[in-house]
Amino acid sequence: MNFVNPGFLYGLFAVSIPIIIHLFNFRRFKKIYFTNVSFIRELKLQTQKQSRLRHLLILLFRILAIIAIVMAFAQPYFPVAKNLISPEQKNLVSIYIDNSFSMEATSEKGTLLEEARDKAKEIASVYKSSDMFRLITNDFEGKHQRFVSRDEFINLVNDVKISPVTKTVPEIIARQNAAFNRSQSGVKSLYSISDFQKNIFQGDFTESDTILNVFLIPLKALNRDNLYIDSCWFDSPVHQPGQLTVLKVRIMNSSDNSYERLPVNLKINNQQKALASFDVKPNKSAEVTLPYTETEPGIDNGIIEINDNVITFDDQFFLSYKVVKQTPILCINGTTENMYLNSLFGKDSTFLFTNINEGNIDYSGFNSWQLIVLNEVNTISTGLTQELVKFTRNGGSLAIFPSSRVSPAVYDPLCDALRIGSFESPDTTNTRISFINLQHPIYANVFDEIPRNIDLPVVFKCYPIITHVRSQHESLLDLQRGGSFLSVFPLEKGKVYLFACPLQTSYSNFPKHAIFVPTLYKIAISSAIEEKLYITIGHDEVITVNNINISNDDVLHVKDLNSGFDFIPEHRRMNSSVELFPQGQVSRAGNYVLTGESATFKGIAFNYDRDESEMDFMTPDEINEFIASKGMKNVHVIESSGKPFTETLMELSQGIRLWRWFVLLALMFLLAEVILLRLRK
Repeated sequence: MNFVNPGFLYGLFAVSIPIIIHLFNFRRFKKIYFTNVSFIRELKLQTQKQSRLRHLLILLFRILAIIAIVMAFAQPYFPVAKNLISPEQKNLVSIYIDNSFSMEATSEKGTLLEEARDKAKEIASVYKSSDMFRLITNDFEGKHQRFVSRDEFINLVNDVKISPVTKTVPEIIARQNAAFNRSQSGVKSLYSISDFQKNIFQGDFTESDTILNVFLIPLKALNRDNLYIDSCWFDSPVHQPGQLTVLKVRIMNSSDNSYERLPVNLKINNQQKALASFDVKPNKSAEVTLPYTETEPGIDNGIIEINDNVITFDDQFFLSYKVVKQTPILCINGTTENMYLNSLFGKDSTFLFTNINEGNIDYSGFNSWQLIVLNEVNTISTGLTQELVKFTRNGGSLAIFPSSRVSPAVYDPLCDALRIGSFESPDTTNTRISFINLQHPIYANVFDEIPRNIDLPVVFKCYPIITHVRSQHESLLDLQRGGSFLSVFPLEKGKVYLFACPLQTSYSNFPKHAIFVPTLYKIAISSAIEEKLYITIGHDEVITVNNINISNDDVLHVKDLNSGFDFIPEHRRMNSSVELFPQGQVSRAGNYVLTGESATFKGIAFNYDRDESEMDFMTPDEINEFIASKGMKNVHVIESSGKPFTETLMELSQGIRLWRWFVLLALMFLLAEVILLRLRK
């Protein structure tokens, strides 16, 4: 047993007062003479015994009453854990309120966030008004960096609102430790009020401050069912007017209930484009297909919507992409133009096909092309090599057909710079293509079914492709005698397609074969730089915008199309692209646009992190097991019980207080003394 005010124990010396009074009773008895002495003697003996017992009981009750009163003033208590808050010292109290989206769920006292705010105020009420308090939320705001008084702390608690940011338990404890290290000395305590989703129990749980008492207060929602849109993607990265576009949407069911024929709606530029329904089983996902036709070129800002009444922040999903009128292709020719390339690309309005001679190359315009074709180039200068490497690294696609007029060694410097394979001396052995890589996106959905004895192109002469150990590659077309006829090599954001022979019928019948058109067509279509459909708030700190031309005087703005919110992002120019750094300025999901002084460059869709959508929480028993497995002895879980939360806090922070019981005992002893005195009369 410990005492809040041990100095009052000196009051126990007051017990001597009733003892002295009862030991030195100076009352004098008068002698009265009677004739029947024997009768008087019997009456006197009986009265003495009763009086002595009554006096001893009164003495005992008075002693016990004084002891009870002294103990009540000393305020004894039984501590329930080590290193508890000392009432005699100054306390530094840090309280974390989880204000993530999952705290929107309904509890018995409103939303979980409202319950968390109430509990934070109750925690503050347990402490002395002279103690210092600090609030922390997922936002890690600057105004929450310092310790404040209790009244100011309560005002800060009232201002806490839902935030898209999520923090893990180690991040919260580390943040609090840093604040305590900068503060003055005192008894340190950290309270964490949250629903404790399982995804926040990640990271390093190494304890850095064992003096810090950590109390975890789990909250429980009444309904934990949630249906949400997880992600979306297109079948093809290219979007052109009049083209059928297929959007795939993944919807997750984080509940034990099945849902049938629920609607999902797609809007593009505020116009409904597709509507579908879906069924999803408990704790499973459903994939929904939304087909529609593109209409006009430009920036398309889309929104996918479902209906879910429990957690609503994840019922909308935003996306943004660009519809291009034509795919720009540049063909650099060694001597003459290639008739097969001209027939394929030159007469198709889908492509903007341009031929130039190897002696008339404009390097400054490379960033405006999506695909560059080297058609039997005879001379490759150092400058051309550098520009092609830069073009490919920035996301462009490069197709190389070797020249029949020069040695294949001419291409070695370019191949080395691109970190791809190289050409060997010509092989005149007749062979044919024996394998098509149907798993690669180039040939995906090209063939419904390939017959067993399919007639594939014949190769009369070629330059075998040597693949180096340090180069990553994937063969698309293999030769029967071994080796690759067409290989693709990734290089950072771009790709290099390497063909084993020129587009001449004297080398192979590939230019006249049926496989020629889908191969070159899919290479051209796939050359579009695939940019992100959406950005996840709090995760994607860098946004890359490709093929953008801005002057030094241009000021870039990111603007919310719905609310009009506008900010100037930090940006960095990287060749033909620009890297944007939002620096946490975007806190609301929606469709945004990147604009300059006189043009709109790109649409940017921001979505909330879906980590908060998964309704999977730690129970108090699971939290205790986790704490025990990590060996964290100064971390305690405050479980909800039948008693008021404030009383539970008093027990955990200051022990089991006994002064009320001693006041009650003092009243009982005094009442017993009064009763004995009345009976005496």
